[in-house]
Amino acid sequence: MPFRITLPLILLVLFVAAGVAGLALSDNAQSKGKPDVIKIVSSLPRSGSARGQTDSIVQGLKLALHEVNYQITLGDRTYKLEYQDLDDATAAAGNWTIEQEIANANQARSDPDVMVYVGTYNSGAAKVSMPILNKANILMISPANTAPALTKPNTGDKHEPQCYRPTGKVNFCRVVPADDVQGAVAAQWANEIGAKQVYILDDNEVYGKGIADLFHRTCKEKFGIKVLGQESIDSKQQEFKPLLQKVKDAKPDLVYFGGTTQTKAGQIFKDMISVGLTCPMMGPDGTFETAMIESAGKESFEKAPFYATFGGLPIEELKDGRGPTFIKNFTALYGKPPTEAYAAYGYECGLVALDALKRAGKKDRDAVRLAGLATENFVGTIGKWSFDANGDTDSKVMSGNTVKDGKFVFDRKLELKTSARNSP
Repeated sequence: MPFRITLPLILLVLFVAAGVAGLALSDNAQSKGKPDVIKIVSSLPRSGSARGQTDSIVQGLKLALHEVNYQITLGDRTYKLEYQDLDDATAAAGNWTIEQEIANANQARSDPDVMVYVGTYNSGAAKVSMPILNKANILMISPANTAPALTKPNTGDKHEPQCYRPTGKVNFCRVVPADDVQGAVAAQWANEIGAKQVYILDDNEVYGKGIADLFHRTCKEKFGIKVLGQESIDSKQQEFKPLLQKVKDAKPDLVYFGGTTQTKAGQIFKDMISVGLTCPMMGPDGTFETAMIESAGKESFEKAPFYATFGGLPIEELKDGRGPTFIKNFTALYGKPPTEAYAAYGYECGLVALDALKRAGKKDRDAVRLAGLATENFVGTIGKWSFDANGDTDSKVMSGNTVKDGKFVFDRKLELKTSARNSP
């Protein structure tokens, strides 16, 4: 998910360090909290245009807690499970902010009953809260963060991901594959549909530009697809017709946009159609949402194909593991099946949190952290998977989706192939 600020990494780390230092109490000085309560909090943008996706994440998470009647027995003690839905966005910003994510992380850190932090949605927000929660030994489980540098050495700045782990311990994990997988399978899919030359646009943010760069590199190095150009947009602009006219003149077989609905993917697709550019457009998981269709207008998708990759499978394809049970129970609780794919990953985070608590066997942050990171052969909504030493899922299941009749439909399962230059 996207990074909505452009502060240099060193300034960001210093800002976060100041937030950590500003706490009134050290972790060791905190009280023991309520003896019969364990809290799970989430930090997601609950204001602004991402609300549709985060509603589904919260619903999935609450379903997992509902299934255990909001209680858990550890050893000889039964605890009440309390859930707090924290907003890391503001109405004024329309998206997450540094200040709000710091406030959420500090709130969790200073509350001794908080054992698990589910979040974040945006990779940039994770960079803010990871070091704060790391200092507190709080297990952090993300349903949506995909920037590789959060966990993988040599994929970002030379200080990443170590700068997010001031204690030297790993406390962050994610249940979705990172963008180093998604960017590569997107290029592979472009090759499969016969694209010989592509034009790449990105939103100049960590998530968007990062995945666009990976798509660019894989197109050239593995499939011999000609990259006609790559340009960053200013997502504050209202329309992009002059840029799209330039792209049209280059005669691409496909336009790839590294970004999200919130950074104007829908407007770009709409403006493509407006200038007469009707080749396919492809985007990453940040565009795989109903809001993308609403932003571009349903009529746009009748004039050109749109493809979206996703780090997992859409709801209707969850046929393995706990997928069918998830859909059944979700429908029973909420009166209708989930409409956004990330609902399954909110549920998955809830399941992982509960499993970590049970295996820890006690209300202890470090024990829960260790148990969570040791998750292995876990049967989740898309089958069996494990976390590696960096906190990344070893699942590489991804999907390609397109739009038909005003809604996203599954097109194909995407699995990265090792051979180069596959013929379409």
